[in-house]
Amino acid sequence: MRTLWPPSRWLNRHRRRVRMNRERLSLTAFMPQPTGGALVGGAVRDALLGRPSRDWDWAVDDPAAEARALAAQVEGDAFALDEARGHWRVVQGDRTFDFVPVDGDLMANLQARDFTVNAMALTAEGLVDPHGGLADLTQGVLRQVSDGALLDDPVRGVRGVRLAALLGLEWDTLTRAAAQDVAAEIASGRLAMPAMERIRDELTAILFGPTPGDAILDLHRMGWLQHVLPVMVEGEGVAQGSLHHLDVLEHQCDALQRLVTAFPDAPLEVRLATLMHDVGKPACRSLEGGRAWFEGHATIGAEQTTQALRRLRYSAAVVARASELVGRHMVRLPDSSRSARRFAYRYRHLLPGLLHLMLADREAARGRAASKAGRDRYRQAVARVVSELEALPDAPPLLGGEDVMRLLNVTPGPWVGEALRFVAESRAVGDVASREEAERALHAWWDVQQHRWPS
Repeated sequence: MRTLWPPSRWLNRHRRRVRMNRERLSLTAFMPQPTGGALVGGAVRDALLGRPSRDWDWAVDDPAAEARALAAQVEGDAFALDEARGHWRVVQGDRTFDFVPVDGDLMANLQARDFTVNAMALTAEGLVDPHGGLADLTQGVLRQVSDGALLDDPVRGVRGVRLAALLGLEWDTLTRAAAQDVAAEIASGRLAMPAMERIRDELTAILFGPTPGDAILDLHRMGWLQHVLPVMVEGEGVAQGSLHHLDVLEHQCDALQRLVTAFPDAPLEVRLATLMHDVGKPACRSLEGGRAWFEGHATIGAEQTTQALRRLRYSAAVVARASELVGRHMVRLPDSSRSARRFAYRYRHLLPGLLHLMLADREAARGRAASKAGRDRYRQAVARVVSELEALPDAPPLLGGEDVMRLLNVTPGPWVGEALRFVAESRAVGDVASREEAERALHAWWDVQQHRWPS
């Protein structure tokens, strides 16, 4: 953990940036905008930091009317987010405009917010800052607006971790304690869990932040990881073999950090898989000759990843891909061009994400048995696969399903698909190059395989 305050050199630059942007801040920079509305929340904070923002929150008298009018103006889509509370949203391309009722009391709107840096507004008259958000932003502090702010909406504890990591803010001591208390209240059953979809959205934002590995560990220190990804908590204190210097939990977070540093464009499912790639280890850990073994942890981890991500309401596609990446992360890398071609063909639907995960995993292993030479060899094996992946043929198949059934004198069934995969893989690795060679290879394969299928 860092100290309470950022280093003085960083803090001085931060102060100058906020002060300079404060002097230039104007509502006219936010167009299009509703009539008589106040810009509130994160967009104001980001403007002070000089950060671009595509999500604007407006406090207005009539959210439905303003949303429809803006949607017509920008050719976007307007819809009710929460009809009971009168919240509306407009989506136009990659921009989002949210509208909430102000009911003539902007101060009440700001009082109900989570953190002081999010409790500022910008009106035609200038900055409205009743809770000292500008001062906290200048000092790099994350502070709750009121004593009960985090209790009012429990997901704010996770959001605080995200904001601290994203903006380089340090928790105010009392605010951090309040976030920990909320996590403890949920653990005791005295406070209900927030909706899983909201937890998922905060986790996703953390994964795309600058220091997701550190942020996940902070979630754990504050008692929140047990609510977000409880299966990961089981990795705390689970020692690994001599290749590793960290326990399972810390290793996964370190691997995630290395992934996003080396591959900043890594998609969501690869980030999730890297974070969870070893979750199966605690369940299958065994000791033999004083050495820890984790036989089958990738398979078990894939199942646990599926359960954990379904619980968080991730899409079926993200769940399936992340789980398969976890299940495959222990596959052996090839040691020749031929085996590299086979690897590239078999796993190309997971590439390059699988290779990125495997590299991050290896780079995060810095135990006494690890070495620079070993990591270099690993990188060379990955490079061999990448080279072969780029050279894979992209041509019409040599044989089709009808050809297989005619040549083997079989009816439709699973054997046809397996035969086609065999021919395609044989072509990819260079065993066959023509239709005639493919037919000969198919007959030889069938002589060995047909006993597996019903006659």
